Amino acid sequence: MVTRRNILKTTLGAALPAISCSDPTPANSRVVIARDAKPNLAGLLDRAMQSYFNCDKPVDAWRKVVQPGETVGLKVNCLAGKGASTSVAMVEAVCERLQQAGVKAGKIVVWDRLSEDLESAGFRPSRQGGRIRFLGNEVLGYESELSIQGSAGSLVAKTLTQLLDAVINLPVLKDHGIVGVTLALKNMFGAIHNPNKYHPNAGDPYVADVNAMPQIEGKLRLTICEAINAQYDGGPTYMPQWTWPHNGVLVARDPVALDTIGWQIIEQKRAQMGLKPLKEMKREPKYIATAADAAHKLGTNDLKRIERVEA
Repeated sequence: MVTRRNILKTTLGAALPAISCSDPTPANSRVVIARDAKPNLAGLLDRAMQSYFNCDKPVDAWRKVVQPGETVGLKVNCLAGKGASTSVAMVEAVCERLQQAGVKAGKIVVWDRLSEDLESAGFRPSRQGGRIRFLGNEVLGYESELSIQGSAGSLVAKTLTQLLDAVINLPVLKDHGIVGVTLALKNMFGAIHNPNKYHPNAGDPYVADVNAMPQIEGKLRLTICEAINAQYDGGPTYMPQWTWPHNGVLVARDPVALDTIGWQIIEQKRAQMGLKPLKEMKREPKYIATAADAAHKLGTNDLKRIERVEA
């Protein structure tokens, strides 16, 4: 269970001198994968962030993502409960580094569609000022006017529109029984009131359209995909018989590139386990290509333009 004590138990480091860091070159969308046979999640996160931003210190990498004074939302994925949701350990690690980068605890919001989902994944919903907050969308509700983007028309959560300056997306590497995979792009369905409407045709073009809503696209800063225990079939609910220890963390600014690489990883595991490709199962996640097209421009799915880095 996440509490103020265990998230804030570490002493925040003093400000470190600025050192040279650099974002990936515009010509490529970098996806960094940090893995270890005996993974320490916080350590993997640090390795991935340092590699992605070419920094010597983790805190300097985080300073490339957020600024002191901003309210930062961590969009977790908690629908499946413990086992196939964003973990307590991941949230603790990210919260610690954000605070070291100058974001005050009261400016960090861990959020998902429902408070009961947060609770089922091991978090304790809390609205107390001055502390890290854990909010389901029902706490602040949704905007009263529809946001319309392509085929999608939805009410967007006020947590996103009225509270947050920046979003860090924290999905899990897993299969989805309707739309193929649920990674960076699909996780943002938790920001709208009617995600159940957008699953026909394996989510295409709906997932891309939702992510193209200005309220979502304009605030997304980074995606960190947890892949310690990944799931290659039976998702999005937790099915331990179809999980495997991938023992990794994926980091990218480009959610389309991350989904492209994540989809590859899942397909490779399915083939290894003798399962058919998602295309043959009528749930190929074509929405990933749609998100990359000229109408959406949310990132790239072109493997020639994706720089895949093993950290």
